[in-house]
Amino acid sequence: MAHAQPIIDTAKTVPDRARNRTHEPLTALLQRGRALVMGILNVTPDSFSDGGQFFDPARAIAHAKEMAAQGADILDIGAESTRPYGGQQPVSADDELARLKEVVPVVAEFGVPVSIDTIKAKVAEWALDHGATIVNDVWGLQQDPDMARLVAERGVPMIAMHNRDRVDEKIDIVADVIAFFERTLEIANRAGIARDQIVLDPGIGFGKTPEQSILCLARLDAFKRFGLPLLVGASRKRFINTVTPAPPDQRIGGSLASHLYAVAHGAAIVRVHDVAETVQALRVTEAIEAGAKDDSK
Repeated sequence: MAHAQPIIDTAKTVPDRARNRTHEPLTALLQRGRALVMGILNVTPDSFSDGGQFFDPARAIAHAKEMAAQGADILDIGAESTRPYGGQQPVSADDELARLKEVVPVVAEFGVPVSIDTIKAKVAEWALDHGATIVNDVWGLQQDPDMARLVAERGVPMIAMHNRDRVDEKIDIVADVIAFFERTLEIANRAGIARDQIVLDPGIGFGKTPEQSILCLARLDAFKRFGLPLLVGASRKRFINTVTPAPPDQRIGGSLASHLYAVAHGAAIVRVHDVAETVQALRVTEAIEAGAKDDSK
């Protein structure tokens, strides 16, 4: 195989700080008392955010290694671009698996939990068989009827994201997200998925106008009613561009502002492209907050 040697060599050179971590279950990670950082790895040729930069397996693995060293708590690997702003090109399960087969097994050895970002149960099952430990479904169990069964049978944590087939600027988007989550949790319950294994994601940018995405962030407290951890993925999303115009790779300021706000209002996980900068921003914020508490004693 053309990529066999680079992949093996990359795995051997993973920094000890990443390689020596244990594969903590998501429930244990969430009990650390701080927000978790999920690093995004798009093994796709058409991602809106990085334009296929990591489509090559060797480059994908190297980037995953870098994010692990930068402090990512979870690595989220996807091989089908969901392109939240339209223009998505559907990918077959076989093509998705072909993109993943040289990446997932290697990255799973880095000592950082791997999440598989897919809407297909067949792909999720393969990834779980090859080292992934979390399923990230951007249709919240409402697309592939086999996904809920798979998650229940494997007993793995899952992230259920809100999504819509089309944007409707006239709807109450917060109410829509709540109703969607209610349906997801009903499906999960019927399938036998333990409630404490579910994380909810309001789907910033998906099936929403930029204004609706901002509103979902502003009203994040509304989604706490379910008593479940919340994940926010605002990284490089288009709504940032409507506030201060910039191409996706120059939206780090807006991404950091969004994620710091989300964490301050209850987000347990942030899903990001820029791991090092996000980790730094969160740790400095935590240090300032700790200093404020000490000063008040």
